[in-house]
Amino acid sequence: MSHLPILETRTLRWPDETACAEFAANWAARPAIANACIELDGPLGAGKTTLVRHLLRALGATGRIKSPTYAVVEPYLLASPFGALAVSHFDFYRFSDPREWEDAGFREVFAAPGLKLCEWAGNAGPYRPAADLALQIAPQEDESRLVQLQAFTARGQELLA
Repeated sequence: MSHLPILETRTLRWPDETACAEFAANWAARPAIANACIELDGPLGAGKTTLVRHLLRALGATGRIKSPTYAVVEPYLLASPFGALAVSHFDFYRFSDPREWEDAGFREVFAAPGLKLCEWAGNAGPYRPAADLALQIAPQEDESRLVQLQAFTARGQELLA
């Protein structure tokens, strides 16, 4: 999780994928999403990439939306409701050494404007920039998802509102 103090926490339950899609559409309508850094955590199969796909679709992405598991980052330039929007979807699952963050050259990507979506952010180590918001997605026995959201910045709080 981010290395800033938690300002606000909220817990939601998504009974199904439709609820996840509605959540993503709600976020896509908020101006704060345009420059947010969001960490997505949870076990394999929790729905992190599914949430990202719904969010990218709601922001105007067309075509195939790939998981960045092997590429580490998939960049998008979208014609969103807020104008041109650069989105970087990261998957740090395969990172095993914090120095990989430095070696990969992502500092410039995070310094640039745009939305950053980071799966398995903890694997990127302490060098990564602090997130505005973190989601922990936990699959439940009934196939629903328990989602804990933690805001670390005012932008993160805007996304929780």
